[in-house]
Amino acid sequence: MGCDGGTIPKRDELVRTKKKPEQKDKNSELSFRWQHCTISQTPLQSPIVSCGLGRLYNKVAVIEAILDRTNLPDVCQHIKSLKDVKDLQLTNNPSFKPSAEKGDAYIDRQTSPYICPVIGLEMNGKFKFVFVWSCGCVVSERALKEVKTKTCHKCQKPFSDVDIVIMNAEGDDLELMKTRLEARQARLRAEKKNKCEAKRNKSEMAAKRPSSGDISDPQFKKTKGSYSVSSDPRATEVFKSLFTTHKRARDQTKAHWDQWTDPSKVIQKRRAGSIGMPPHLRRRLGYLHIETDYEERPTTRDLVVRLDSAH
Repeated sequence: MGCDGGTIPKRDELVRTKKKPEQKDKNSELSFRWQHCTISQTPLQSPIVSCGLGRLYNKVAVIEAILDRTNLPDVCQHIKSLKDVKDLQLTNNPSFKPSAEKGDAYIDRQTSPYICPVIGLEMNGKFKFVFVWSCGCVVSERALKEVKTKTCHKCQKPFSDVDIVIMNAEGDDLELMKTRLEARQARLRAEKKNKCEAKRNKSEMAAKRPSSGDISDPQFKKTKGSYSVSSDPRATEVFKSLFTTHKRARDQTKAHWDQWTDPSKVIQKRRAGSIGMPPHLRRRLGYLHIETDYEERPTTRDLVVRLDSAH
């Protein structure tokens, strides 16, 4: 290369290539994106939600951002309310350890706290994961392709292709998620419009219905004022006796709600129960002596009550 005989080389003579720009660590970037909230940049904690574009958030951070939209990043401006996010039904990883058991133990940052419930892949960014917008269940894209079905693998609820959301989508997948988001919003508006029209048509039909008229259905004749249970041939005698229109109720001397009883009759029955009782028991219980008059006893037995002079 020379550099002998007192030659002083220049930098452009020694450095032939341009300095490359600093590159990010892809593994660290993926790990951070899949384990941290997009809004608050804090670790994901249950409950975890996702928007129609597949980004992950803490639900608490979403609520705070909706209340104060000044803290909402530009990538999350499409979130207007909690209806724009979906609660995720995640499957925990049994082998995940959030902290080291010993001070010098190694912590694998590539291990994810969640896995695919079908084939067991870890949700760490190396594999594509999707969730169903209608139910929020999270599975891997590989499981969705291997088991082709229109029902959720986890909760068995039906879904369509528009309901599938790719999590942390990029590039062409992100454009596809934007298209599906618009399709879901259009479908929701159409369903809401149809529901309002059906409700309006129902109210108009009720308004056009005549307010008065004869009821042709015999089942509705019972609601008329001329109907009486006592004259109904299909009602049993036991059922008729429950109402005040029954002949037994009409023959009563007092109203059916009157539960008052003459106390003298109760006392007389109580005193009559002391017949044949020893005197000392009658005194202790406060009974009066009762004597039976057999002179006026052709068929019945009359009880004559008098006070005991011994008392």
